[in-house]
Amino acid sequence: MLRGVWPRTSIAAIAICLVALVAPACSSGGAGHQATAPSASTTTSVPGYRLDRTLRLDQIQVLGSHNSYHGRPYPQVLAALRNGGNAGLAMSLDYAHAPLPEQFALGVRQIELDVWSDPSGGKFARPSFPIQVGVRLPDEPVMRTPGYKVIHQADVDTNSTCLTFVSCIRLVRTWSDAHPAHVPIDIHVEMKDDRVTEPMFAALEREILSVFTRDRIVTPDDVRGSAPTLGEAVRSHGWPTLDRVRGKVYFTLDNESVRDTYLIGHPSLRGRLLFTPSAPGRDDAAFAKLNDPIADATRIKAALAAHMIVRTRADADTIAARANDTRMERAALNGGAQLVSTDYEQPDPTIGNGYVVRIPGGTPARCDPVTGPPACKPSDVEDPSRLAVKVR
Repeated sequence: MLRGVWPRTSIAAIAICLVALVAPACSSGGAGHQATAPSASTTTSVPGYRLDRTLRLDQIQVLGSHNSYHGRPYPQVLAALRNGGNAGLAMSLDYAHAPLPEQFALGVRQIELDVWSDPSGGKFARPSFPIQVGVRLPDEPVMRTPGYKVIHQADVDTNSTCLTFVSCIRLVRTWSDAHPAHVPIDIHVEMKDDRVTEPMFAALEREILSVFTRDRIVTPDDVRGSAPTLGEAVRSHGWPTLDRVRGKVYFTLDNESVRDTYLIGHPSLRGRLLFTPSAPGRDDAAFAKLNDPIADATRIKAALAAHMIVRTRADADTIAARANDTRMERAALNGGAQLVSTDYEQPDPTIGNGYVVRIPGGTPARCDPVTGPPACKPSDVEDPSRLAVKVR
């Protein structure tokens, strides 16, 4: 039944995609070199947070959501997949996130957005498979306008709570404006096109800057400071302290496959807005994407020792959630990854077993169990009663 309805991707590719520690150590930052500690461009301290001048962004742990825009697929799409012999694929797609502002109210501080290039507009306005199986698609004028679209699969899994990159990050900006004392929100970006070019990156950065001014973004340049490379700055000093970054956002890139393209002409991410997925020892080694907290445990430990921020997952493809299996979740939380991503920031009534991921003892964030200082308390990271306090 699915033959001929995947003009931009294949079932096999989708299936592959879907299935797809120590205390912080210090480094000299290179022979004979003493780097200046990294900092963001402005002070954003909030009175009453006792550790803000010493607690670094890489020393806290927050809840993230995977495919944060994802609405449950249309019933006709799920039924057609199941009836067409793709029950496993249907099960992996059968989850839904709350709209972004509701996620932030629940404590989510890391989101993931899948972006598709649409420079002329209209490319994704009429997804073939939902139409073929009888879905009466709502008329969304924004899908006919130029700009990046946010959907999971171009022609199949297309139900999103925010349909464009700009509209999604505007929701982040609006919530952030109303809650300026939040710890930084990571906006994790996966570029979904088969071939990603420099003009596509440039367009993405223009869209970011159409919503956020640079002083609201923690950039690689901010974190590098005067060090020769970003990796050396992070290894020597870690990320900026919370008094420099409250109320801000930062952007991370999901795709290892396009990392080198993004770095061309921008050594150590100079002048760039996104942090690339990297590993200790590289010039851009500030952020690592290690999605399997069990299989990747050794690599997570090494990244944390290099003061990198790590994103991992507490569950995947709805499998752990349906079985109420918390092994992956426990490994993610206890292993010290700072960004722990889930498809279940709240229980899903269609599963009915109450599976949900929370930061233990968080308010809603907490001190990182591996990298955080001993005297740190969750209320030192974020206090819900103080989220509306203006930063300085």
